Amino acid sequence: MLHLLQIDLKKLTSYRTFWVVCGLYFFTLGTTTASGMEFLKWLVSMGASFGAEINITRIPFYHFPDVWQNITFVSGFFKAILSFMVVISITNEFSYRTVRQNVIDGLSRSQFLISKVLTNVLLSAMSTIMVFVIALITGMIYSPSIIMGDVLTDLEFFLAYFLEVFAFLSFALLLGILIQRSGLTIVILVLSRLIEAIIMANIDDYVPWMIPYLPMESISNLVPMPFPRYVFQEIQDYVSISSVLIAGAWTFVFNYLAYLKLKKSDI
Repeated sequence: MLHLLQIDLKKLTSYRTFWVVCGLYFFTLGTTTASGMEFLKWLVSMGASFGAEINITRIPFYHFPDVWQNITFVSGFFKAILSFMVVISITNEFSYRTVRQNVIDGLSRSQFLISKVLTNVLLSAMSTIMVFVIALITGMIYSPSIIMGDVLTDLEFFLAYFLEVFAFLSFALLLGILIQRSGLTIVILVLSRLIEAIIMANIDDYVPWMIPYLPMESISNLVPMPFPRYVFQEIQDYVSISSVLIAGAWTFVFNYLAYLKLKKSDI
């Protein structure tokens, strides 16, 4: 399996686009998630007011253990950038007929797909590690005291974040194999959440129990929004096992459908 990963990475690293998109993703992810408190301080220094009784700079966004859920939630918005690289990678395989050449050279279609899935695993793991490092460093900087119990609490959000990114990259891989055109695939990928939101609005009055089972909704439910707690609203401050099972099932479906399509495609 390591050999299959090496094959795909060798192709990817030869693309200039790969370095541009990945560089943009990790730079944007790092600067945005790590600079939130400094941005709030800048707003206050510029005269922004959040209410006389609220000191926005004292809200513990980056304090342990809140920082784990806060950072993973915000980081989830940037997975779309990483998915563009997956789309470009798989659609280029069809555009330049490298998938056909790989099969001619002895790589089976299932091995070709496994190489792509392993790359998605690697990208998801790299993103998770980076988010963990950012959260750890910012937590160490901004937390008023470092208590090991707080540091070790809620680390399961990183497993949920890994699954969130991997599931979305799997969806991007499926769309790329189905459509085989990078521009159209990216448009549909970007609009997927909006399309699902329209579906949710139409079924909410009839079968609301179905909403958590929709693919994009189940992926976004892995790391619940944490910020309402700072205005004294109740939130879900844990990873739901049901959300993990649903998102995991969709991840399997995405990759299995990609396998079926690739198996039957005329490459």
